[in-house]
Amino acid sequence: MPPVPGAGTWREGDLVGRRQFAELGTLALEARGALPDVRMAYETWGTLNPARDNAVLVLHALTGDSHVAGPAGPGHPSPGWWDALVGPGRALDTDTWFVVAPNVLGGCQGTTGPASAAPDGRAWGSRFPFLTVRDQVEAEARLADHLGIDTWAHVVGGSMGAMRALEWAIGHPERVASGLVLAGTAYSTAEQIAWCQSQLLAIRSDPAWQGGDYGEGPGPVTGLGIARRIAHLTYRSEPELAQRFGRAPQADEQPLGGGGRYAVESYLDHHADKLARRFDARSYVVLTEAMNSHDVGRGRGGVAPALGRVQADLLVAAVDSDRLYPARLSAEIVAHTPTARPMATVRSPYGHDGFLIETHQVGALVRDCLPHRSPARTR
Repeated sequence: MPPVPGAGTWREGDLVGRRQFAELGTLALEARGALPDVRMAYETWGTLNPARDNAVLVLHALTGDSHVAGPAGPGHPSPGWWDALVGPGRALDTDTWFVVAPNVLGGCQGTTGPASAAPDGRAWGSRFPFLTVRDQVEAEARLADHLGIDTWAHVVGGSMGAMRALEWAIGHPERVASGLVLAGTAYSTAEQIAWCQSQLLAIRSDPAWQGGDYGEGPGPVTGLGIARRIAHLTYRSEPELAQRFGRAPQADEQPLGGGGRYAVESYLDHHADKLARRFDARSYVVLTEAMNSHDVGRGRGGVAPALGRVQADLLVAAVDSDRLYPARLSAEIVAHTPTARPMATVRSPYGHDGFLIETHQVGALVRDCLPHRSPARTR
């Protein structure tokens, strides 16, 4: 059965939904050691054609999952996070393309993570090994092998998904025909790591953290909520927050004199509570540390030589108001990647979250960089 998330609000069966599962064996890890009995949850849309050349890999961000498209329901606490992009007649037209979306290694939505059972039957908890983005991509390569896909027609991801999309193009250049790296970077910067440190400290400072060994109980929901509040501020832009909330109080609450909240505080409270209901704090820690480790140049002679390995037709896109992954980082990828197209820009007031919100613009980018000679229709 899939692992039980640490928030303590789901039963094992709740995690199945439309997920499929692949048993991937033991995975050797970049930093040290190995992870046995790796299971990966994934979802698919469309049909793999006989030539097996119409497969598209969609990679989610930090607290995303495999549920790219479709409604909320049994097994899926939230609607598809890119629902407008996947389906008949949409940018990823499932009458033509076979779309695959895995849940990332270390996550808590069906793929092996710290809430999963270790070989001794107990949750991994604090014993779960350190993962890197490269480890996550190696697990996804095992999934591709499991599905019989030698080469992805297209790989697309935003934020943490963009890290993996770029690592795919560098680490497995012969297996990626085209790609879209959206709101991403070739390496985590000092500022990004600094923002993450405060989130990790918030979780680990919660008494309920217990070193990560809190079993199936609620866990450090207060610390996770604080981490989400910090992160969410980096995901949006200051002008948007100013225009949307200003200094307005929340409903009939009165902040003056204490006891009441400003509207922006209520907004952050909402997102904190929402995440705590659907995500395991241990996975948040594991995935955040994996993102901090992201550096395509590690062991490859530096960033520029690493990007020089890319063979895919690569489109790199930045969100113009993104203060967490600013456009200069996307421009740097383009400058050092011989196969990259000119950088594209998503224009949005929403900051980093623009890659999730501006689906019309993102859909146009996806259509533009999919292989121009589409495979034969599969239906």
